[in-house]
Amino acid sequence: MSTREAREAAWTALEAHAAAMRTTKIVRLFEEEPDRVERLTMSACGLTIDLSKQRVAIETLKRFEQLARAADLSAKREAMRDGAIANLTEGRPVLHVALRGTSGDEAANAAAAETRAAVRAFAEDVRSGKRAGAGGPFEAIVHIGIGGSDLGPRLLYDALKSFRRKDFVVRFAANVDGAEISDALEGLDPKRTLVVVVSKTFTTQETLANAKVARDWIAAAAGEEAVAGQIVAVSAAPERAQGWGAGAVFPFWDWVGGRYSLWSAVGLSVDAALEPGAFDALLDGAAAMDRHFFEAPTEENLPVCAAFVQAWNRLLGAGSYSVAAYGRRLQLLPSFLQQLEMESNGKSVDLDGERLPRLAAGVTWGDAGTNGQHSFFQLLHQGRDVVPVEFVLIDQGAEGPDAHRAMLLSNVLAQAQALLQGKTAETAKSEMMAQGETEMRADFLAPHRAFSGDRPSTIIGMTRLDPKTLGALLAFYEHRTAVQGWLAGLNSFDQWGVELGKVMANALLPALKGGDAPEGADPSTKAWLARLT
Repeated sequence: MSTREAREAAWTALEAHAAAMRTTKIVRLFEEEPDRVERLTMSACGLTIDLSKQRVAIETLKRFEQLARAADLSAKREAMRDGAIANLTEGRPVLHVALRGTSGDEAANAAAAETRAAVRAFAEDVRSGKRAGAGGPFEAIVHIGIGGSDLGPRLLYDALKSFRRKDFVVRFAANVDGAEISDALEGLDPKRTLVVVVSKTFTTQETLANAKVARDWIAAAAGEEAVAGQIVAVSAAPERAQGWGAGAVFPFWDWVGGRYSLWSAVGLSVDAALEPGAFDALLDGAAAMDRHFFEAPTEENLPVCAAFVQAWNRLLGAGSYSVAAYGRRLQLLPSFLQQLEMESNGKSVDLDGERLPRLAAGVTWGDAGTNGQHSFFQLLHQGRDVVPVEFVLIDQGAEGPDAHRAMLLSNVLAQAQALLQGKTAETAKSEMMAQGETEMRADFLAPHRAFSGDRPSTIIGMTRLDPKTLGALLAFYEHRTAVQGWLAGLNSFDQWGVELGKVMANALLPALKGGDAPEGADPSTKAWLARLT
């Protein structure tokens, strides 16, 4: 039996198990499995993950272990670690773990370490004022990139505010909408601003358009000779970057995908803005999670077990899941995960080019708690579709008054409990009548105030929001994403789906500048071109 046949046989068995489990109440699983909380709660690297409120039995995880063996998960994990060609459609290794020094490919580890040392030295020169702009020491950085060149660094900068240097700012420009680069530059001194341009190919349309605005802004204030000293690039095409006008260029390898790149020189802007040592601690946390992922047995492996549950929920009919980070500093986590998960596994064919028989990724969406409680949680509690929820909480070291911490944590625990337990119409009616409502009115309102409950959720606890624990959390999500792709039999490391629209945009651009519509444009597109020109 081939790997593909064995994998499909295991999936078929899981689908039969899902059909039998679909009507099983989660509260009943607590009754049938007295040690459920202990067995479905696991900890590593400053994270604790509680899967007990998911509609998953201990038996379910054992069946997923069979799928993992059929999908040859261990071999795929080792191939990625050791630098084999894991990105098969592009013929490349997948070595973002080398950025943390945990790859089995020593050459990749060495290249990453060399670049890390150069980035660390550059960041220290910016912090100390040794590297300065035309008007004196840098007081701001404008980071220009899009997608993986933007979302990771933006999340880090937001999440690690407590570890930032004082009186120093980083701003980001990704969108080609001119308002974004205008906002990024507004109020800054062009003679004391460092611009970091991140583009793997140095051909990205949005990035180069924004970078040109920043370059012209510096040149107009300080002269053309200041440009090279105030603009640096991170790219896999150093000659192109230097020809464009960048000064220092830090390398970016084709074995690092954009959405896995925040650990590389792509994080230069954040490194320079943080206290010394903070970025190294981030890498240490990710390296610890790498070792856990590579070495921990399946039943204790956080990314593997969490991937099983994500895949299981899709078998049960969930087409999306919601991330609710109960930490203001993690408000960008859902946006980061949208790219990581949906760009990686938003595919419809397997590695053999055959159509996938089931969803390999759902829609990732969410917001910071408690904001979400006052908007989309209405749907989570009472909507027809059951949407699994992933709560992320921070145990220690919260900012602000202690009372705020208690309120925040009580809310996340209450939301998870409410999703599980719900409230019957009978209970709602009794409560209203106890408060003096008439029976007729209580009968009318009871269905509106009832909650079905039995809605699954996961709680992920971070010991604290510091660089090391954040590094472990983000590496956990990277590995969980990869495992889901391997179980589905697809390549999580390409992103052909982002290319077609970009090619068409380039073809349409001349028409918006007064030219003719490109051949093959549909009638609606032609009508809009006429309307907009």
